[in-house]
Parts: sequence; C-alpha cells; structure tokens
Amino acid sequence: MKFTLQHTDNASKARAGLLETAHGTIETPIFMPVGTVGTVKAVSQQELHASVKAQIILGNTYHLYLRPKTEVLEAAGGLHKFMHWDKPILTDSGGYQVYSLSNNRKLTEEGAMFQSHLDGSKHLFTPENVIDTQRKIGSDIMMVLDECTPYPCDYNYAKKSMELTHRWAARCKKHWQETEPLYGYHQTLFPIVQGSTYKDLRLKSAEAIAALDMEGNAIGGLSVGEPAEDMYAMTEVVCSVLPVEKPRYLMGVGTPENLLECIALGIDMFDCVMPTRNARHGLLFTKNGIRNIKNAKYAMDFSPLDEDSDYIGDTFYTKAYLRHLFKAEELLALQIASVHNLHFYLWLVGEARKHILAGDFASWKVEMVKKVRQRL
Repeated sequence: MKFTLQHTDNASKARAGLLETAHGTIETPIFMPVGTVGTVKAVSQQELHASVKAQIILGNTYHLYLRPKTEVLEAAGGLHKFMHWDKPILTDSGGYQVYSLSNNRKLTEEGAMFQSHLDGSKHLFTPENVIDTQRKIGSDIMMVLDECTPYPCDYNYAKKSMELTHRWAARCKKHWQETEPLYGYHQTLFPIVQGSTYKDLRLKSAEAIAALDMEGNAIGGLSVGEPAEDMYAMTEVVCSVLPVEKPRYLMGVGTPENLLECIALGIDMFDCVMPTRNARHGLLFTKNGIRNIKNAKYAMDFSPLDEDSDYIGDTFYTKAYLRHLFKAEELLALQIASVHNLHFYLWLVGEARKHILAGDFASWKVEMVKKVRQRL
C-alpha cells in the first residue's frame, strides 16, 4: 500500500491524498459504504460501481466469520471473488461487534469470548486468529482486534481497556508479519487508537499506535453516543500525534456534518451505516438538508429527489414516486433511497477533495455544514 499526500488546506488541516492498494487507487478524503456481510444493504455491486461510484467498501470480520464462514470465502478465493467486487475492501476486526454483545461476551488477555447472535454458539477471537480470518477474507486493509469502550466510560476502565488494545495490536502486528496473504496480493494492517473521551488517554494511545509504524492508522470508539463536540475534540488531539504521511481512518462516523468537520481536522477515511440505514426509513440526505420522503407534502411533488442535483439516477425518480414506493412497501424504495444517500456521501467527500485541492475548503465547509444539517 502507498499513500501520497497531495495537498493540505491552508486554513484547516484538511488533506487530499491518493491511497494505492492492490485493487485500485482511492482518492481521499473518502467514504466507505458498509457491506457488513458481503453486501451493501439494498444496493447491488453494479449500482455501487455505476451510480454510487464507491472506491472502497467495508466488510465485517465478525459477521463474515459466522456466515457464510471463512471456509466458504477461502474456497471462493476471497471476498472479492465471492461477491464479484474488484475494488478495494477494508475489514473491521470484529471488535465493535464484540463490544455490542456486552451481555454475551467475556474479555481476557487471550482475547474476546462471545456468543453468536445467530445460534448462541461460543467463539473466541484472539489477535492472532482475527488476522488469520482476515487473510482468508482477503481484504486490502485489515484492522487489529481492539476493545471499543462504551460512553460514558469510567477513566480507570478506559485506561485498562486502552492498554489491552495496545497489547492486542502488538500481537496482531507480529502475527501479520509472520503470515502471508493467501491470494497473491498485499494486505496492510491498521492499528486502532482508543482512550474514550479522555485527552491524556487519547494522546498516550495515539503515541503508542504511531510507534507501531504501520502503513495507516485508525481511530475507534468515537461513534458510541458521545456528544459531537467530544468527538471533534478527541479527533483533533489524535490527529496532532498520528504521522501526517499516513492515512487516518475514523471508524463508524457519521453524519454529513460529522464528515465535513472531521475532514477539517485531518481525517482521510470514514465509514458508517447511516446513509443506508436512514434510507430504509425514508430519510434522504441532500445538498440542502435532510428530507423525510414519506411526508404527505411530497405526494404531488414531481421534482427530482434533490433539486440542485447532478446525481446519476436522481432525474429518473421524483419525490412523489419514491414516496409512493415507500407507502406501498415496495422493495425498490429501499434501493433508490440507499443509492441516493450513498451517492450523496461520495459526492460530498469528492467535493471536499476538490475544494482542498483548490485551496478554499475552509470557507466552503462553513457554508456546506449549514446546508446539510437542515431538516427540510
């Protein structure tokens, strides 16, 4: 993997770069649609290519490990071939899913013991076997096993958890160095900064993660219910430590406003289920704000989904038509809304990149944040 930093905005810390992987080059800042179990919900791979224009998608180690199981993926030649996707893939190690199963898991120095949400069977994730699993998945970017702390979180718990994450990261790195890719191309590994919302812990964690000297770094535990102001403050602290020449990935974030604010702080990569999850409930993200397409006022509105729109596909469908599909509970509603939201997210980070390169990102961001946070 190779990361080239092309330009940094003069009035902020926003960056534009190129991230080269075995399956293609990614223009940063970038948003990664979430394809948890080998599919971005309600969106085909053809739509991801043609309409969404996704450059990289995310898969989840926990879910893929349980279903379809790693032996199926290995027999298929990896997730790329299994799902017929020829662009880059990033996989989460499953740490966040283990966190979400707080009532059905146990953490030890060895790893995380958890019960499957599918059948209750018990499994153990260790720093070593999550690397093995991601080798079988074949993702271009793999993540270390970490513990994601909840919010709010006791300081002492956050500290112990962070230290455990650091020890696990070192074991992941060692096992990554001792193993080889299975499908003939390079797989990189990102360690993860933790530390809840405590500045001293975040600084310490960023220093420890940077010292591992991997090809990129991730920031976890900042989309778990904390106020946005805390997210921004901790992101700024961490970005002041992580090396500028390596990509920075903020995990699980977020709203269009979150993306713009965190790009300004120096983040390069994002993922979040919000665009597709909200789409399935009829909430559309647009250049001028958030629209609930189920509202009665759209019943006779035959204008495009986003008036000031250059999104591919939007001109084919009107607000009235999409509202009708939702009211009729037609599956096509989920696809149209999901493609729309994902394309908007990719358009938004693409526009941010253009303005970073043009040198006017900071002023553009101020005006764009005002628009995207509005309820229409």
